[in-house]
Amino acid sequence: MGVGNKRTLTKTRRKTRDLDQIKADLLSPKHLAQYKETKAPEDLPDLGRWYCTECAKWFESEVNLVVHRKGKPHKRRVKQLQEEPYTQKEAEAAIGLQTDNHGPYRSDNTTDSDEIVMTT
Repeated sequence: MGVGNKRTLTKTRRKTRDLDQIKADLLSPKHLAQYKETKAPEDLPDLGRWYCTECAKWFESEVNLVVHRKGKPHKRRVKQLQEEPYTQKEAEAAIGLQTDNHGPYRSDNTTDSDEIVMTT
């Protein structure tokens, strides 16, 4: 029968972990250990001994890992991880949605004395 859509297959095959998942791995060793337990060691390169946490990649040898850490893609990923991710509140504010929990009346500091009086 064959593969239906080869392009989709290659896109999903190259899928790596998202930045928020990697950030959770860096902050919590328990989270990283939980992820590593989901992978079978015999399916990983060199039985899963050489792993780059920032890029979520497995390597064949320590030499390959050291060369990778000196490379541009790794440094780019580290720079991305240093930035703070956007929160849901910031995302909603960017598109114009704001949560206003002040009630039905605005509590501005305007008074009646600020009104302009027109004379005829």
